[in-house]
Amino acid sequence: MSRVKSKSLFDLIHSLSPNEKRHFKINHSASGDPDDKKMLLLFDYLNKQKSFNEERVSEVIPAIKSSQLSNLKAYLYEKILLSLRQYNLPKILDLQIREQIDFAQLLFERRLYPQGKSCLKKARRLSQVHENLELTLEIIKLEKSILMLTIDEDIEETVDTIIEDVRKINSQIHNINMFSNLSIKLNSYYTRIGFIRDEEDSIRVKEYFISNLPDYKEEELSLGEKITLYLLYIGYYYFLQDFSNGYLYANRLVHLYEENPDRIKFSPENYVKALNNLMIAQFKLNYFEEFVLHKHKLINFTNDSTVYFNERLKISLLKYYFIHELNLFFLTGEFNAGVKKLFIDRKEDIDDLLKKLDSHSALILMYKIACLYFGAGLYNHCLRWLNRIINIPNVDIREDIHCFARIINLICHYELGNFDVIKYYIISTYRFLWKRDDLRMFQKYILKFLKDLNNDVDVAELVSRFSNLKNQLVPIENSDYEKRAFIYFDIISWLESKIEGKSVQEVIMSKAKAKGFYLE
Repeated sequence: MSRVKSKSLFDLIHSLSPNEKRHFKINHSASGDPDDKKMLLLFDYLNKQKSFNEERVSEVIPAIKSSQLSNLKAYLYEKILLSLRQYNLPKILDLQIREQIDFAQLLFERRLYPQGKSCLKKARRLSQVHENLELTLEIIKLEKSILMLTIDEDIEETVDTIIEDVRKINSQIHNINMFSNLSIKLNSYYTRIGFIRDEEDSIRVKEYFISNLPDYKEEELSLGEKITLYLLYIGYYYFLQDFSNGYLYANRLVHLYEENPDRIKFSPENYVKALNNLMIAQFKLNYFEEFVLHKHKLINFTNDSTVYFNERLKISLLKYYFIHELNLFFLTGEFNAGVKKLFIDRKEDIDDLLKKLDSHSALILMYKIACLYFGAGLYNHCLRWLNRIINIPNVDIREDIHCFARIINLICHYELGNFDVIKYYIISTYRFLWKRDDLRMFQKYILKFLKDLNNDVDVAELVSRFSNLKNQLVPIENSDYEKRAFIYFDIISWLESKIEGKSVQEVIMSKAKAKGFYLE
């Protein structure tokens, strides 16, 4: 086994829950096989390590010779996977379906056809509950093969039913594939550039969407087809910054899940994702009461005893919890409370989560954290988080966030009075935006404003300049292609804080209270 595979073994062991580790050890402790004893010694050794290091295995465990280590690692890796499968079988429906299919194949090989058919019948029932179309087709394939070997009185009726089932399932699979293919293509655009930047982006996205959307009648679609279709429309409208239409589909998707509770039970991660999509729209549209209601619903879901919480679901829930906690503080303007709650009380949880997130999710979370610190007036803390974004070598993920991180970076240096470095950062920001083809009116106005600033400007002149910049920005706040800038950073409130001699927090809190946005 290669060194990369050795790291995979280490990561696999450390991904196990305490109960999964206990299950593995109990199942193999009673074995008299010498290899199993060595395997458990190796398991314990790797389990106790804090960071991966296998150099001293033979020294620490004399029973394991260096020449045996490669095969023993491969053996241990396979046994852990088999143990995981056995332990999680009652919790994962797809594993149960595949198990019944495997049983049926074994029974058919022994010509025990009635018993095999019984297993397939059970597998078919389970696959229909979960609407797993691909596994249903696999079951039907076995049913067809066995029809050639057995004689039933109602064989003609059975054949007609199978043919109709295959036709219907293939149609559903086709639609789901078309919807999901289009969805992941749009998501790849979004992951790279963020929200659409200009009319050219908009035309290209709309043309691609319309030309690749298959004909369908929504009332004839299955549950799985509707779920995939709604997800497609949510992603499409969010990409276009049309949060009103995105909200309609996100709301329909959540209701669809809640009207089919079995679907939530067997696809909890997808339901949580649907809640997240709805809360994004509620946040963007300032639907405060709805947002708070669904935030509680998301938190309460973590205590649902009927749900199997695998590691992926736990990470998703924690990610969405922190994202929407941040969003709540952005809505109310209570940034100091947010800093205390998230970065004094739960800093270790956030640090640990960032290590586990994919690069896109980590980027979004870091940007929101930086904005929280900015709102609290903690500009040095804000800069530290912005620098983590700016120093990421791969800027092909969410170019928009990288662009606005640099804008806020400049404003932080202004707030800290670092006029000597602002000129340098303006030049590097210009270059970055130019290379990324993202130099819009919003960026031009701000960069020119900061370029002309220095510490010799008197207070009256400074207020006048802030007012002029606000007058330039307000008209483009609702522009189709400039408004995305205001999604990332409330520049108007910052300008108002400068004009009125208040903190950003005071300005945003005042606006929030006028709208009735209060934390409980």
